[in-house]
Amino acid sequence: MERATSTHPWFGIEQEYTLLDVDKHPFGWPKNGYPGPQGPYYCGVGTNRVYGRDVVEAHYRACLYAGITISGTNAEVMPAQWEFQVGPCEGIVMGDHLWMARFLLHRVAEDFGIIVTLDPKPVEGDWNGAGAHANFSTEAMRNEGGIKVIEEAIEKLGKHHLRHIRAYDPKEGKDNERRLTGMHETSSIHDFSAGVANRGCSIRIPRQVGEDGMGYFEDRRPSSNCDPYSVTEVLVRTCILDE
Repeated sequence: MERATSTHPWFGIEQEYTLLDVDKHPFGWPKNGYPGPQGPYYCGVGTNRVYGRDVVEAHYRACLYAGITISGTNAEVMPAQWEFQVGPCEGIVMGDHLWMARFLLHRVAEDFGIIVTLDPKPVEGDWNGAGAHANFSTEAMRNEGGIKVIEEAIEKLGKHHLRHIRAYDPKEGKDNERRLTGMHETSSIHDFSAGVANRGCSIRIPRQVGEDGMGYFEDRRPSSNCDPYSVTEVLVRTCILDE
């Protein structure tokens, strides 16, 4: 990371997670069945759509108090699944901030008698998994004409897809294999793809970035239980150091 300091690498990680009751059943779900199909839960409000908001908001306040660079939160596609965003952080501190935010999440949930899981596919079937999408940019990407630098970085990423898959979950791809199926807003673990405003790609260029011609890209492959230090390291090695 020190060798990439002059490029000012910024990271932002979207940490998804799932809340469980003490019996390991998703929090708020019927004990002998399932809630209604996915659709109304994403960024939802209301007791019939979101479960566990008290935990989410207490965690957010704890992160702010602790000085963590937390920048947002939202209910996710599967009920009892949530996300918080950490960043932008420059360099290795991305891992520091996310790791502490995870610790605080577990600690806060403990006070509510709720379990947090970072499993990337906590419920089998027609339910979304959980990821840790990594948003990445360098100073050159953020400046005018940066889209060209972004496209060059994406080309490099395509040549090292397998290396990144191995770095993006603690079991070198085995955990992510359950999540990256090409369904539920994911790409296939076996293929590399990129596109503008496409949530089914490995790498997504946000629509606004495409219009502005500069900004950042989102790597949607990291799993929710990834090691953020490994994620940021491999992005720097591939996109900046050309290793």
